Amino acid sequence: MTLEISITKSGKQGVMPPEDKLGFGQAFTDHMFIMDYQKDKGWYDPRIVPYGPFTLDPATIMLHYGQATFEGLKAFHAGDRIILFRPQANIDRMNRSNDRLCIPRLDEADHLQAITELVAADSRWVPKSAGTALYIRPTVIATEPFLGVHVSDRYIFFIILSPVGAYYKEGFAPVKILVEDEFIRAAIGGLGEAKTPANYAASLLAAQRAAAKGFTQVLWLDGNERKWIEEVGTSNIFFLIGDELVTSPLTGTILPGVTRDSVIQLARDWGMKVSERRLSIGEVMDAAQSGELKESFGTGTAAVISAVGSLAFKEKTVTIGGGKVGPLAQKLYDTITGIQYGKLDDPHGWTVVIET
Repeated sequence: MTLEISITKSGKQGVMPPEDKLGFGQAFTDHMFIMDYQKDKGWYDPRIVPYGPFTLDPATIMLHYGQATFEGLKAFHAGDRIILFRPQANIDRMNRSNDRLCIPRLDEADHLQAITELVAADSRWVPKSAGTALYIRPTVIATEPFLGVHVSDRYIFFIILSPVGAYYKEGFAPVKILVEDEFIRAAIGGLGEAKTPANYAASLLAAQRAAAKGFTQVLWLDGNERKWIEEVGTSNIFFLIGDELVTSPLTGTILPGVTRDSVIQLARDWGMKVSERRLSIGEVMDAAQSGELKESFGTGTAAVISAVGSLAFKEKTVTIGGGKVGPLAQKLYDTITGIQYGKLDDPHGWTVVIET
């Protein structure tokens, strides 16, 4: 432990919704973690305080120029333990996002300590039902009041917690995906690989239009040729074509997902052929038509594994795997969640146990 974190207990305890009605990101715990930064002081004053609003100057840089990063990970109830899944990977990714947004790095040990102490303080909020978890949202925002495009000299790092259920209304049932070929999410040299609000703002219009047509999410193509598969709005995506499991390479335009990396590792552990290569939407549609496309699924912290039941591109829609959850998606979901809930062995040292 390197931080001396002060704790101010909340004067009243919130009420967690019934676990079968949690939804995602709608309820919040009693406390949050905050730490400040000034250019001449570095990061200072780490504290756990009652959950509540911030007061920000109207000229705050983040509000005008978007200098901010965030992360998302989960804590799981595992009998008499609380387990974090691969927090070091999220912490490392946040620092890489910070580098891209010119935000000061956070000490990795301090970041992990902040998460563990906050989760321990609000441990009663970790839901116990299958498929539920405590979602953890670390965020950094630039707080210098200044109207002009420059790097802020002040920041707030904060962490909030939210008990969650399924991310999609379909739960674990397969989802319908629309291939987006008008708008782009990111281009080479842009912010695509950083977890920053701008990337999500760029996705909203396409996602809204897709939802109006009855689709769950959009699948983004590359920003140059509108040809190469990139990622889904909330997750990385995989395709099982024949005996080859294919996902897009990390070339700077997509988020390097922690669940993506976990799936690649597990599939290779099982002796599967896994390729991180460019994959065109044409190859995917042809493979679906020929029967070579066995499964497709998204991977992400929120949904873990989300099977794709159908894919629509231009005027053509294909059904994948009979519109059902495939055996590989099911095995990956069962394995990852088994590790997360402490029911399966953790051969890669992915979990961190929180003492409460």
